[in-house]
Amino acid sequence: MKTLVDFLQTNEIEKSQIFLHLKCSNAEALKLQYLAKKYMQGQDDVLVLDLLQDLHEGDNYEYLDHLQEVKILLELGWLHQQSFTPMKISEVTPLELLNTAVGLSPSFLKLLQDGTLESDLPEIKPYADHLEYLQDQFFRIELYQKMSSIRQNVHEHSLGIDRIQHKLKLLEQRIEERVKQTAENLVLDKFFKQKKLNNYEQVIFIALLREEYSATDATLREMNTLIDLISFDEYERIKNRSLLEEGSNLVGDGIIDYEEMLNPFGGISRAFYIVDEVLQGIIHPQKSKKVTRLKLNALVQEQDIFELVDSETSLEDVILNKKTEETLENLMRQVDKEVINRLVKWGVKDKKSGIDARIIFYGAAGTGKTMTAYSLAKSLKRQVLAFDCSKILSMYVGESEKNVRKIFDTFYDLCEKTKTEPILLLNEADQFLSSRSSGISSSADQMHNQMQNIFLEQIENFRGMLIATTNLLENIDKAFSRRFNYKIEFKRPDEAQRVELWKKMLPLDAPYEKDFDPLPLSKYALTGGQINLIVKNTAYKVAVRENPLFTQEDFIQEIQREKDANFDSEKSVGFINK
Repeated sequence: MKTLVDFLQTNEIEKSQIFLHLKCSNAEALKLQYLAKKYMQGQDDVLVLDLLQDLHEGDNYEYLDHLQEVKILLELGWLHQQSFTPMKISEVTPLELLNTAVGLSPSFLKLLQDGTLESDLPEIKPYADHLEYLQDQFFRIELYQKMSSIRQNVHEHSLGIDRIQHKLKLLEQRIEERVKQTAENLVLDKFFKQKKLNNYEQVIFIALLREEYSATDATLREMNTLIDLISFDEYERIKNRSLLEEGSNLVGDGIIDYEEMLNPFGGISRAFYIVDEVLQGIIHPQKSKKVTRLKLNALVQEQDIFELVDSETSLEDVILNKKTEETLENLMRQVDKEVINRLVKWGVKDKKSGIDARIIFYGAAGTGKTMTAYSLAKSLKRQVLAFDCSKILSMYVGESEKNVRKIFDTFYDLCEKTKTEPILLLNEADQFLSSRSSGISSSADQMHNQMQNIFLEQIENFRGMLIATTNLLENIDKAFSRRFNYKIEFKRPDEAQRVELWKKMLPLDAPYEKDFDPLPLSKYALTGGQINLIVKNTAYKVAVRENPLFTQEDFIQEIQREKDANFDSEKSVGFINK
C-alpha cells in the first residue's frame, strides 16, 4: 500500500508515484487526493458542492469555476457518480453535477493499490506456445470492445478512452516484443504476415476467432458490431465497411465469409465467420496435413440421384402473395443463428445439430414453389440438392424400400464429405405424401405403401432443412402433415402481382410497338409459370420476323394458346370479367 500512503501524504501532488498515470492537471489530482482521504475516513462519496467549497474557499462562488474539473475526472473514469438518474457524462453540464455525490471509481482504487495500470499486461518474455499468444490477442480484443462501448455510451462507470488506448498501445508493443523473442513460428502471426493483413483486418479476424473459442451467442459476428470495434467516428465507420465487402482482403481471399439473414425489421444482416479450412489451420496447427473439403459439385457429378442448384435469385426477387411472403420472413427469422443459439440455451435444441426444418410448399403449378425454394436457399447462402420425385417409381420399381432410404443416405453422405449443409428439395412430392391405401391392396399398392412408410420414417428423423413441393395439400396423408414444421401456401397471383410479374419477365432490350402497355395483359388470370412460358413463346415467334417488334396482339395470341392447351384452363386461365 506504499502507493496509497505516498498519494495521501504528498504535498506536491505532481511528484506522487501515480501522477503520470492520471493524465490530469494538478488541480484535478488534488480533488482525487481529497476524496482519497475521505475514503480512508470511511466516507465513500462526497457532495460535489462540499468538495469544491472545502478546496476553494471564498465568498464570491469562486468554487464554481472548478466544476469542469470534476466533470473531467468523471470522463477519465477516476470518479463515479452516485445518482438515481444515470446520465451520460458527455451530455451533462458541469452545473448539473453540483448537488450530486461522487466517489472514487474501482479503477482509481486499483491504481492506488497496484501503483500502475500495467499490472494485468503480459510480461515481456518468449511465448511458450501459440495458445499463450492467442490469450494476449484475445485480451487485445477486450480492450477494443471497451473503447467501442465508451464511444457509444459514456456513462458514470466508463474508463477513460485515452487510458484504454494507452493500455492497448502498450499491449500491442509487448505482443510485438514477445513475438520477436520467440524462436518458433507462431501460427497466427505467420498467417497475418502471409496474408498481409493490416491492423484493422487482424482485429476483425481475431474477434471472429475469439467467438469460435468462446462459443458465445455470436455477439461479435454481426457486420455493424465489427465495424464499431475498429471505428472511432462516423467517417471511419463508412470507410471501414470496405473491409467486409466483396472483394476485400478478408472476404475476397476466402479468409472469412458471411451468412445473410432477414432481421426482425425486414432488412438483411450479415453474420461473419472464419472459413473452415483457415479456422482448422489456426486451431489445430499441429496437424501438418492440410484439411481439405471436397467440393459438393464434384461429388454430385458422381451420382445419379440429385441435381445441384446454385440459385441466382434471392427472396427479394420473387413476387409472392403477401401472406406467403410474411410466412417466409417468419421462417427466415426462426432459422437465424441467434434464434438457434437461444433454443440451444433454453434446452429446446441439441447444440450439436444444425438448422432443422421440414417444409411443405403447396399450391397450383406455376405459382413459384420451386423458384422460391431456390431463392430461399440463396438468401440463406445454401446450395440445393434437388430430387425429382416423379421419377421414383420408374427408377426404383421392385426396390422401393432400399432405394427410398438411399435418397436420404446419399444426402447425408454428401453433407458429411463436404462439411456443408445444402437444402434437400423434393420436387413434385405428391405420391410420396398422398394418403396410403387401406384394406386389401394389389402388389403395386403394397409397394407404394411400403415406399411411403419408409419415406415417413426418413422425414421423422431428418437432420437439416428439407423442402417438399406439392400441388394439393388436401391429398396429403395426415401422418406426413404432422411431421412438417411449416406448411406454406402458394396462391395464384392477383392482378397487382401479375403486373409485377409481366414487368419483371418482359425482355428489357426488346423492341415494342408504340404505346405498348403490359397492364391489359395482367387482366388474364395466369400464374407466374404461365407468364414466363408465354413471354418465351412470344419472343421465339417475334425473333424470326424480318421486322421483329413485340405487339399487344402477339402476347394475347400466346395467352389464348396457353389457355386452350391447359387442362386446368377453366380454373386457372381466362380473362377476368368486370
